[in-house]
Amino acid sequence: MERNRTVNAGPASRHLLLSNIAYLIDFTDDLTAAPTVRSGVDLLVRDGEISAVGTDLARAVIPDIEVLDASNQVVLPGFVDAHRHLWVTALRASTADTDLGAYLALVIKQLAPRFTLEDVYTSTYFGARECLDAGITTVQDYAHIMYTPDHADAAIAGLSATGIRAVFGYGYPPFEASARDLADIRRVRDRYFAADADADALLTMALSPAGPSYAPIEFVREDWKLARELGVPITVHTGAGPVAQHPIATLEREGLLTPGTVYVHGNSLPDDELARIADSGGAVAIAPAVEAQMGHGAPMIGRLRTAGVRLGLGADVVTATAGDMFSLMRAALLSGRLADAEGPGRPTPADVLRAATLGGAETLGLADRTGSLRPGKRADLVLLRADAPNLAPLRHDPVSAVVAAAHPGNVDTVVVNGKVVKRGGAMVGDPSVPNPDSLLESAERICAPLEPSS
Repeated sequence: MERNRTVNAGPASRHLLLSNIAYLIDFTDDLTAAPTVRSGVDLLVRDGEISAVGTDLARAVIPDIEVLDASNQVVLPGFVDAHRHLWVTALRASTADTDLGAYLALVIKQLAPRFTLEDVYTSTYFGARECLDAGITTVQDYAHIMYTPDHADAAIAGLSATGIRAVFGYGYPPFEASARDLADIRRVRDRYFAADADADALLTMALSPAGPSYAPIEFVREDWKLARELGVPITVHTGAGPVAQHPIATLEREGLLTPGTVYVHGNSLPDDELARIADSGGAVAIAPAVEAQMGHGAPMIGRLRTAGVRLGLGADVVTATAGDMFSLMRAALLSGRLADAEGPGRPTPADVLRAATLGGAETLGLADRTGSLRPGKRADLVLLRADAPNLAPLRHDPVSAVVAAAHPGNVDTVVVNGKVVKRGGAMVGDPSVPNPDSLLESAERICAPLEPSS
């Protein structure tokens, strides 16, 4: 079968066994511990949960179990994208030669208001499906496209239709903070996320406000108060280039440095503000490829590691760079080593692979559900072909091979919550999948020249 095509889903199995795994790579909660690499083991999934990892699990007699031969596969926790704007998928590669200011002027100020409900749904859907195809099983969707309540419904529908695990970040255009709809944020929380504490829930909610770098302080106070009221975490842009204005110090002064908050980018934050994030129980999601491409500032991974800040990786926007985790890991590794070649923050391949998996889950507050292959967690997995020409032979260092050499074409099988969504290099089919032409139609409509005024 030709790779990267869609195959018929067939009946879903409640139980799954990965047998005789060539290399199983996993991480523990200890930030300083090396990854574990095991060969010849099995991984058993029951009702969407990892039940056991060990040898001879195939001997268990389980009715209706699906068995996947993993003797030629690298098995990893599913990748976790800790920061991404899925709604810009229709604008792919449109700002690869711009800086942050030009991106904001074009995408946020000019093109974003043109997005119809159908455009939001289509971009979100295909962006999430792109994630799954590349082995990203969890994504934080920073959806700052909420012009109306219907836009929120469209974005959530696009996420839900793909079967990805996601944190939906209700946001609004960063230069229109006064137009935010607090009542609709409450509506969305009550309608879609009342049960998001359930470990089986694929979608959970966060609030993605403009924050102190982009909004007046009175709006910031209201947003943080609302997040506390609704019991949802906050993820917020901070320290991306010259708009920083010491946002962490501002939040501390207001008593708003809350545990579980995800600060995005942070390149221009001084060391004392990184220390405040670490002390408060916050985390940072970095987008190393976009931060370099748009000129946000110096690479962050080494500084965050030195400060003891939990961190995850994010693609941010596919308008500027690739959206797969392999590209992100290499960007983080190479930029981090360039910035801190001999210092204590110098990252290793294992460091960036952890950031792409368990680190991302920790950043998003989902480490109890996903991010590693520990029994009791939900079965979010990615399988890579060990015999791929760009990976073989893997005998030297499988972890380094995944980080330094792998690409999305190596992704053979993807499992989310125990359900196989990609098999044999092809996405599993769904009769409700939108026509791929709809993404091109959205792009052409959004980017059409403005009609001359009469």
